[in-house]
Amino acid sequence: MKRKADHTLDFRGTISTISLLKVTQVFDEMKPMEILEILGCDADTRRDLFKVLPEESYDLITNDEVNAKTRYHRVRLRKRLWGEAAPARR
Repeated sequence: MKRKADHTLDFRGTISTISLLKVTQVFDEMKPMEILEILGCDADTRRDLFKVLPEESYDLITNDEVNAKTRYHRVRLRKRLWGEAAPARR
């Protein structure tokens, strides 16, 4: 069973700049090991999301299209412990 997200942001129908500001604010306030679920990311927001959050600060759990018809996407991130090494890439 998937672990429930600790924080969820639903950005369907919002402006991407505001969305990115909110993501960084919520992510900064999260505790390590908590999960952030972001719903409704358009392609630009998803691309920029990975630019505003330091790569070493999170693990990407999910980055998928939930509904192709409405272009509804979901991104799930787990905040890493400070100093935690990234998993080895294959």
